[in-house]
Amino acid sequence: QLQLVESGGGLVQSGGSLTLSCVASGSRLDSYAIGWFRQAPGERREGVSYIRRGGGPTAYANSVLGRFTMSSDNAKNTVYLQMNNLEPEDTATYYCAASASYDVGSFHAVVYEHWGQGTQVTVSS
Repeated sequence: QLQLVESGGGLVQSGGSLTLSCVASGSRLDSYAIGWFRQAPGERREGVSYIRRGGGPTAYANSVLGRFTMSSDNAKNTVYLQMNNLEPEDTATYYCAASASYDVGSFHAVVYEHWGQGTQVTVSS
């Protein structure tokens, strides 16, 4: 059974950077499509980026395009989300997710079967 654990969140000033990690256990991450999502209080969960199973071009939400970069290290079974030039609007709990059934990945949370517990990112103005 795949398990995902996110880390790397914290408090940062506007314009700062953070790198989130998502470590997988129980199965190889490159066997899944992987997505990063975020959810602010009172808001619906929003897709941030995703990559299809086996790698390939990464998709980004317009709100983070040019500021966030998703990458992976198969040897460490870990996916990263590098976040630069952070804005207060980026404040949210960030989750990584994995889908075995939807190979190409998606911004739609419903296609992902496995989720981490989330890591909080707070950006102060």
